[in-house]
Amino acid sequence: MNDSTSPPAESLDLDQLEQQIDTLVQRIDNLSSENSTLRKQHQALVIERSKLIEKTETARARVEAMISRLKNDGV
Repeated sequence: MNDSTSPPAESLDLDQLEQQIDTLVQRIDNLSSENSTLRKQHQALVIERSKLIEKTETARARVEAMISRLKNDGV
């Protein structure tokens, strides 16, 4: 009843399981790499944001100082 040319069902199940595990390992590697890249990008953006906030505060202080001088000169 069993065809001698076809592998047993257990062998097919193990092959499928092995293939699924290989696929999952590949996905984990890809996601890990992507996660690392995204963390680096996030850190770079946090630093850039900090610098931009600092520049904005410096510009605001300078503008407020100019306004103050203009008010004092106008009096």
